[in-house]
Amino acid sequence: MPSGMAQTRPMADMRAFRDAVGGWAGGGSGAEAGELAVRLGVRTAVLLEGLSDLAAVEALAERRGRDLASEGVGVLSMGGAMNIGRYAGLLGPPGLGLRLAGLCDVREEPFYDRGLKRAGAPYRDFFVCVADLEDELVRALGTARVEEIVRDEGDLRAWQTFLRQPAQHGRPRHQQLRRFLGTKKGRKIRYGRLLVEALEPERVPAPLDDLLTSV
Repeated sequence: MPSGMAQTRPMADMRAFRDAVGGWAGGGSGAEAGELAVRLGVRTAVLLEGLSDLAAVEALAERRGRDLASEGVGVLSMGGAMNIGRYAGLLGPPGLGLRLAGLCDVREEPFYDRGLKRAGAPYRDFFVCVADLEDELVRALGTARVEEIVRDEGDLRAWQTFLRQPAQHGRPRHQQLRRFLGTKKGRKIRYGRLLVEALEPERVPAPLDDLLTSV
């Protein structure tokens, strides 16, 4: 098998596992997810609030030369922090018995605490972002560097238009940038990867660095 195909197969299989878990969380059967977990050797489920977090985690793993799928680490977007209890119950001790890890926004800590306790899953491998991961990345890079990336990506005009909105007047630059990243569908996901790729190795935000180190 060509090396490129060998590298992409685990990722494709892990996407199938993600899809199966998503269907299960939505009320479907867990049979496919369970079968795939066994076949793929999944040992850890990294639970993330959304797809932008997933893009950032995968980008950092790639930068560090890690193939999480081949290592038995499934990185999943839960579609919102409120779903932590459901996913922890399905994938943690009451369900597939996987080790759970993830990121948590500070304002969502109570949901994670309750959801993980109900599932009998330890909280120790969940790492807290002060506001959210985008805020952590903007702070790590600095606002000037993030604005350079926005310009290089062809979003300068949209950024300038955004800054003219009355609601943005007088706000700190890092808050403006964080809000801008979430103003268009798909932008947070795209920049989740771009901002991680632009980081100096020693500037990786602690929650993201700690998560990758723990799995």
